[in-house]
Amino acid sequence: MEVGDGGSFLRQLSHGGGGGGGGGGGGWEHSSSLTSSYYLSSSNGHGGSKRWGRGKKAKRMEEGGRGGSLEGGGGMMAVKKRVMVVIDQSSRAKHAMMWALTHVANKGDLLTLLHVVPSHSNASSTHRTDDIPQLANSLGSLCKACKSEVEVEALVIQGPKLGTVLSQVKKLEASVLVLSQGKPSPICCLFRSNSEEFVEQCINQAECLTLAVKKQSNGVGGYLVSTRWQKNFWLLA
Repeated sequence: MEVGDGGSFLRQLSHGGGGGGGGGGGGWEHSSSLTSSYYLSSSNGHGGSKRWGRGKKAKRMEEGGRGGSLEGGGGMMAVKKRVMVVIDQSSRAKHAMMWALTHVANKGDLLTLLHVVPSHSNASSTHRTDDIPQLANSLGSLCKACKSEVEVEALVIQGPKLGTVLSQVKKLEASVLVLSQGKPSPICCLFRSNSEEFVEQCINQAECLTLAVKKQSNGVGGYLVSTRWQKNFWLLA
């Protein structure tokens, strides 16, 4: 399979079921220019946000709806979708983000990077508030530099991870959710790690096509991808 062939790959995965996120009304989180500032809030509020992209095009997409829009050209209608990726400080999250950028997001789509920060006392022990936007900012800039034809935005929201992800998928009417998955626990038959539980719950509960991605080792190459219907199938590209 060719890298970047997002359309055919999604059709393959969603055969017999799949993604939500149509073309609902309303606007997105405010973030219309490169100079937008981040701010941190709870999952009940409007999370900090920033968008990379040409203003006029982003405005047209915003007016067209959250999850996707239709654009005509030569008698053909192209569906524009929102691809959401959950990011954190791990290298595997970055790999999942780049995979989503090259395999799922097409020209004109919106790639939303969602960084969920633990709330209250837990946040102070693992994050410095001043450093929170830096991860989303650097990854968002990287995406835009690698694939400029894709609109990119980053959201930083404080709250419970699972609940925040599921609520943002529904609120923003995402078409595809991409997660990173780690190495399975060696005694997974007895119990699963917190990260494995989180991925499994997102796959089963998110209101859109959800993909968990793990980059294989350098000696093997390719990716392991899990969905609601297929677990850990190997994708070479």
